Amino acid sequence: MNALKFSGLSLLLVSTLSLSDAVQNEPLPSGRVAGNVAAPRASGPQSTPLSTVSRLSDLLNHPAFAGFSRLLLPWDDRSYDGEMRLSNISSLLPYHSHVAPDVVVGALNRMIDDANNGKGIFVDFYNQAQKRADPSKQHAGLFFFRGKPGAPFAIIAPGGGFSYVGSVHEGFPYAVEINQQGYNAFVLKYRAGRGGGVATQDLAAAISYIFDHAETLGVGTQDYSVWGSSAGARMVAAIGSHGVAAFGGKNLPKPAVVVMAYTGHSDYSPDEPPTFVVVGDHDGIAPPAVMERRIAALTRAGTPVEYHRYPNVGHGFGPGTGTRAEGWVTDATRFWARFVVKR
Repeated sequence: MNALKFSGLSLLLVSTLSLSDAVQNEPLPSGRVAGNVAAPRASGPQSTPLSTVSRLSDLLNHPAFAGFSRLLLPWDDRSYDGEMRLSNISSLLPYHSHVAPDVVVGALNRMIDDANNGKGIFVDFYNQAQKRADPSKQHAGLFFFRGKPGAPFAIIAPGGGFSYVGSVHEGFPYAVEINQQGYNAFVLKYRAGRGGGVATQDLAAAISYIFDHAETLGVGTQDYSVWGSSAGARMVAAIGSHGVAAFGGKNLPKPAVVVMAYTGHSDYSPDEPPTFVVVGDHDGIAPPAVMERRIAALTRAGTPVEYHRYPNVGHGFGPGTGTRAEGWVTDATRFWARFVVKR
């Protein structure tokens, strides 16, 4: 990999299952966090892990994910073949590449382990009144990967062309790697099929919720980061440029760092947060040249930027397993750590 450094820039060449929604005064499924009350540990034997030969029906009916299992998968209103093996999960992700089923299953099993240990793994950031007023909000939520208590949090917006949400490939695996360095991580399931404006409103609402419930969730709000891939990168960049309040959220600080993977987003503001960017040089959906123009503008404005362009890699590579991009999530977490104020 070639490297250039200049002006602060480092350039490195189913059976169909309906969504179950808990109602007020109804017992919460194991793993769900509602309002500011963590779900208790489920009684009875611990639920079993998944494997690549598990079926979608095993995932959708898994007790660790009771009440929100549909939100793990990409499509809001699509029927799934319950007999499909998780080894074929890539068939649900048409805009993505290098999907590694073992990595997908490993991240899902991390959530199962947390649920087995009595840790809530799902957060409803829209309340019941909001869902009644707009039923589409039942398709939104947060998956919570706990790091060290009080550590800053990352919030991750997967991509999918605003048609679907690829959390299994470029959400949950990222969160596992971020956790390994001690940080808390949330993976956003936003409403798909409604465009970038609605999706970014969901992101703003989720960040606002985390700030409001930080003490109960056990996360620090200082120096938080926003991460996005493809369509999700457009969302987090918009928050970095214009702030949470610009998209219907609360008047909150901008993120300490923006992490963007393979997007054609070109908009920017005069006071961008430090930005970490990754792309593949064979990306035919979001050509690197568009992002490179944005990076050049940020660098001229004095924004710290780190940019990696990986050879022989296309669009939607997620954690980059088995490619030259593998390990970028850890690199991005270390970049973020440079801007976390030690307290």
